[in-house]
Amino acid sequence: MSLLFYRRPDFVAKLPGPMEKSQCQIYVDRTQKHRKAIPPELSFDNILQNKALPPCALQDFMDYLIYISHDAENLQFWIWLNAYSTRFYDMPASEQALSPPWSAVEGAQPTGSDSRRLPKTADKSKFAAEIHFDHPSSVPDPVQSPPLEKQSFISGITSTTKSTADCVEDANAQAGMKWQSFSVQPYRSEIDRVISHYIAPDSPRELNLSHKTRTVVLHALQHTTHPSAFSPVRDLVEGTLRGQSHPNFVRWSICNGNKPKVLFVRNIGIAHVFLAILLAVMLILSTASRWWRLFCFPLFFLGFSVGVSAYKGLCLVIHTGRSRNLRPWEQFGDSASLDSLDDDDEAGLSTDDVYSMSNRSVGGKRGMSMDTFGVGNSFNHEPWVERYEKKPLLQRVYPKNISIQNETMRILQDRIVWQSHLWSLLASVPLTAAIIAVPRFGIL
Repeated sequence: MSLLFYRRPDFVAKLPGPMEKSQCQIYVDRTQKHRKAIPPELSFDNILQNKALPPCALQDFMDYLIYISHDAENLQFWIWLNAYSTRFYDMPASEQALSPPWSAVEGAQPTGSDSRRLPKTADKSKFAAEIHFDHPSSVPDPVQSPPLEKQSFISGITSTTKSTADCVEDANAQAGMKWQSFSVQPYRSEIDRVISHYIAPDSPRELNLSHKTRTVVLHALQHTTHPSAFSPVRDLVEGTLRGQSHPNFVRWSICNGNKPKVLFVRNIGIAHVFLAILLAVMLILSTASRWWRLFCFPLFFLGFSVGVSAYKGLCLVIHTGRSRNLRPWEQFGDSASLDSLDDDDEAGLSTDDVYSMSNRSVGGKRGMSMDTFGVGNSFNHEPWVERYEKKPLLQRVYPKNISIQNETMRILQDRIVWQSHLWSLLASVPLTAAIIAVPRFGIL
């Protein structure tokens, strides 16, 4: 990989409208040529399996999708679906037989019949009776769906709105289906909760699905609870996560400074360049020897190095300490614990410690984001938002730092820093040479 021409993964913008296969293919095509910019250690699979250390751990990926990208429901659904598939295939074959694969159910429809019509209640009972169970308890009992709860992060009070059953019924009605699902099938109550949280319109974590895709999935889920019923959604979510969210997350993780810090450092770099130009003009207009103009070189070099690094999200001072700024949502944990840290303790602070402190301060929001069922991903009412807005500008520019544990991320940052130095050298040498070559005017 060329050191001089290394590029971070390009930012992949979201395409308008609901998720479609054509859009996912566009995501893949856009990122295909930049695959070399993401090392295997930071691959999508490694991050999803939580094999990457912070700042590229699974929790970091979730935080990015919640606070930066605002589409964490894709990852939350994807994590649940993988776990659900494992649990489903671990069941005895007799229980799996109650929920055959969707392709088998779909292919078994008689010619000319309405594929949306389910068997009558008597047929459902006959279907269940024909299945042999080793134990009577193998047949899941119908479970009364719990109400859909929403918790306030300000007061901690849980308010109850529509029940899960009502949400599923409304979603089916909007899709033109007015019959009941097989309640005897395994995990039926859990599937209903998934529908009420991710599939139904206006659900807490509604996936960005088209009406056509939502109807197809609801149709499949009324017939079976087999993981294959989620195939249309699974393909769209995986394509979006792999092709759009993951490259953007790696690009964002390379940055070691928050936005106020990066803007401040970038302005410092620009100021050094203007200072070098001002010094060159003064020396050219003066009677001083032209060799004094060599002092413009360190100003140019420092200004370009700092500016180019900041343009790519890196602060050189923070980089020397192999650390990064705490993100805004990480800065307001247990204030007593954080404020009592001295510089040595702060440098050795692990991300897990910060997560623990932050969870205690915001009611466990960041931990709850990994839960399958919960409130929406909006964070506007989290306590840290108001506290961060009231924070003085100087404290935003100089927040606490935390060490970077991921060695691969350190290597990428080193590559970008050395690249910035090389580009700075290529720009500073010709500029300094040109300034020295200009004859002096002797006005000053």
